[in-house]
Parts: sequence; structure tokens; C-alpha cells
Amino acid sequence: MNKIIFYSTNLKAKEANIREVILNGLAEDKGLYMPKSFPVFTKEELDSLKEMDYREIAFMVMKKFLHGFIEDKALEKICRDSYNFPIPLEKLDETKYIMRLDKGPTAAFKDFAARAMARIMQQFTEEDKKELLILTATSGDTGSAVANAFHNLDNIEVVILFPEKEVTERQRKLMTTLGGNITAISVNGKFDDCQALVKDAFVDKELNSLNLSSANSINFARLMPQIVYYVYAYSRLGKVNFSVPSGNFGDLMGGLIAKKMGLPVDKFIVAVNENDEFMKFYKTSIYEKISPSRNCLSNAMNVGHPSNFARLAALYNGIIDDNGIFSKMPDMEAIRKDMWAYSVTDEQTKEEIKSVYERYHTLIEPHGAVGLYAYERYLEETKDNTITVCFETADPAKFPETIREVLNIEPKLPDSMKLALEKEEKIGKIPNDYKIFKEFLLTNFSR
Repeated sequence: MNKIIFYSTNLKAKEANIREVILNGLAEDKGLYMPKSFPVFTKEELDSLKEMDYREIAFMVMKKFLHGFIEDKALEKICRDSYNFPIPLEKLDETKYIMRLDKGPTAAFKDFAARAMARIMQQFTEEDKKELLILTATSGDTGSAVANAFHNLDNIEVVILFPEKEVTERQRKLMTTLGGNITAISVNGKFDDCQALVKDAFVDKELNSLNLSSANSINFARLMPQIVYYVYAYSRLGKVNFSVPSGNFGDLMGGLIAKKMGLPVDKFIVAVNENDEFMKFYKTSIYEKISPSRNCLSNAMNVGHPSNFARLAALYNGIIDDNGIFSKMPDMEAIRKDMWAYSVTDEQTKEEIKSVYERYHTLIEPHGAVGLYAYERYLEETKDNTITVCFETADPAKFPETIREVLNIEPKLPDSMKLALEKEEKIGKIPNDYKIFKEFLLTNFSR
């Protein structure tokens, strides 16, 4: 099994191996790491999947990238520890399934990536006797998943930036009540501002002594575990399409990489909210980022310029810079063959929550509603009756205001959220100013 070599999407940084990619987070030229070549699933591996449980599939997938850097026994333990919760596939009708990715400790799909990533990083820092400072920007669920995954791990401190007015109280409390090695900071700005602060810190040589890394989906360690649930869905249902609620495009990239590795998928339905820059690009081949991003009910998708769009472009032989300018257009014919994009309004999101509850007696939240609504429009337009898996990315209890408004019911709180709501919050606060953020890091984390 050959070791995978990575390059930067900005094409100016030196090549790196998976260990360097995970610990660095972002390339030194502010590009995102991408594999130069992709490992592939053999026919025998695909045929054997139906006999495996989720943890065994996770081991098989991640070993293809981590072989030679983490021993099998250590990787098996990481998979056992990371995935100790159910992954329900709920059938709605003959062509439509919901994959409930909301059963982890913070009731969001980000748990799948964050828990494995945290344990992989801890493995590397213990081997190197090295300390890391993780910087993460969040528009909702990433922060709570990262905070809980890294909480109380040795050798790792975590700083989470979130837009002050665009996360729900319940999302916020899952990351602001932990303390210890977790620092949560509200920023007077949008998610894209938080992300820009993090990216600027990574390329600031005066912060090199802090040993910065990232737990956002700019870090390939976030994408690697996200490949797994696409493979798992195939193992249980056979060949399927996927409808993916998309914001920063990390989730979608996991699926596109799975396809590149040989997973049989014909179509990815790229479901976005009113931040519709990708849908317009898909239809017109013209890309215009949205700044500031639009505030929608599906708040984890309020992204006006997805970081992972650089990876998507690279996967289809294009090059785009941090400002959203193409120096080489990707293969639009191939993009349109593999994907179908649709933008869903807040009103349509609410309609879908109500419709799904009335038709199937199933409760969904705004992000899942965006994915289901987009899939139904795809079905109307194409008549493609391939079984499609729609991702439910968070527990409806994270959005009680919307559920109450639409259905006049109170969503049941998961135990993890009950505990967080009872605890005292510890929140820092800064303006959208890189100099102030940099000074905060140097004052609080210099060694």
C-alpha cells in the first residue's frame, strides 16, 4: 500500500505526507491539502462491506490514508472509541432514506469527523511529545463537536471562534460550558470573518511558536472520516445517490472523494440555503462569493465562500484562489454530470419540516429539510428513481424555535444537551480585528 502524497490547492507549498497534513492543518501558502492520487477500493473490499459494522468500515477507509503512520491496533482503537453511537438509516419511501448523523455526543454530524480527528491528533502529539493549539471557526455545529472531541485531551489546547449573533443558544452552550483546554470566543461578525481570522493566523510567522493546527474542514483529517458514512450507506443499501446539505462543502467533499476512490455513486444533490453562490456557479459557470453571507435558519450553512470549494475545483482540474478568482476553470461538464445543485429558501425549509412530519411522522431540522426539499425537486425534474440518502445533520432539539413555530411541538432534548444547558458559560469576546485576535493568542498561549 503506497503512502499518499499531498499538494496545496494554491500550488506554492511543498508536498506533504498525511501526518504533516493533519498536524499543519493548512498549507503554508494558505492552500488546502489535496491528495496527488487517491487510494481505491477493490471489488473484494466493496463486496465485503455488507459484513462489516461501522467501526470496521471506518478502519478500512482510514487505513488507506494512514497506513505507515498509525499502527493497525492503534487505528482500530481510534475507530472503536470514536464510533460508539448508532447510525440509523430511516426509510421514508421506496426511493428516499434519511441517514441520521445526529446521534453522537453533540447531536450533529460533525461528531463523526471531530472524534476520529481528535484521537488521531493526540496519537501524533504523544509520539512527538509535542503540544498543539487548535484554531477552529464555526457557523454552528463544528465548534461544539470539536470542543467535545478534544475536551481534556493531553497536549492540545483549542480556541473556537463563532459569529456572535448566528448560532443558537443550544449550539453555543455545547462549546462554551466545557472550560479546561477549550476556549470559546464570540466574534462581532459572520462565519466567513471567523474563518478569515483563523486562516490569517496560520500564515503569520510570528505565531509559529504556538504550533497551530486546525479542526475545521480545511484540515484533511476532517474529510477522511466523512468518507466513511458514504461507504456505510452503500454497504447497507447498495448503489445510492446522496442529497447533501452543504455550507463549507467539507461533507460534500467526503462523498466526492469516496466516488473518486471507486464508490459507485451517480449523483450528489448539492443542497444549499440562500447562500447560493455554488448553485449559480453550477448553472452559469460564473462564481461570485456572497459577502457578507446571508443569515438563514440552516445556520451551519451560512457560508458565502466555502473553503472546500478550492478542493472541489482541484478535483475537477480547476484552480481558484482565496478570493474566489479562477486562474483555471474546472471541468464543468464533469461537475454537472456528478452533481445537481439547488438553493432552498427559509420558507421552503419550514414547508419541508411540516410536510415531512405530516407525511412520515418524522421530525427533521432545518439542514436536513434543505437536503430533503432539494432531493424532491431533483426527483420532480429528473424522474431519477435511484434510492437516495438524505443527510439529517443535527438533532431537531438544536432548533427549538423553528420546530415550535412550524409544528407547535417541543423537540425532545438529548441527554448531552440537557447537561450543557445547566452549566455556566465561559465566553470570550473580540471584534472582527486580526491584530486583536493575534494579541489574544500571544497573551494566552505563548509557551
